[in-house]
Amino acid sequence: MPYKEKSIEKKYYSIGEVAAQFNVATSLIRFWESEFDLIKPKKNRKGNRQFTKEDIENVKLIYHLVKERGFTLQGAKDMLKSNSNDLKDKMDLIDSLTKVKEFLVDLRKNIS
Repeated sequence: MPYKEKSIEKKYYSIGEVAAQFNVATSLIRFWESEFDLIKPKKNRKGNRQFTKEDIENVKLIYHLVKERGFTLQGAKDMLKSNSNDLKDKMDLIDSLTKVKEFLVDLRKNIS
């Protein structure tokens, strides 16, 4: 059986890394943290925020609602309270379809 190298995944991400992932300012992430109960990063002894994968997924949901779909903050809060599981399922579906689309576009480029 051949050796399969495991990819190393980080356990915690800094606020700068999270902000860069969504191409927003770190102040927006801090603001959303104060507005939404879903985002609860741990803080180290120095007070730096340490975001987990779950925190990043929650930021992704809020980003989708506020930035991509144009919800107000109150509208996003209401949507998360009422349909959080449905919303997460839809986001997973959108992510998988986006990956399939990227694969097909790449495949078409390689065939041509």
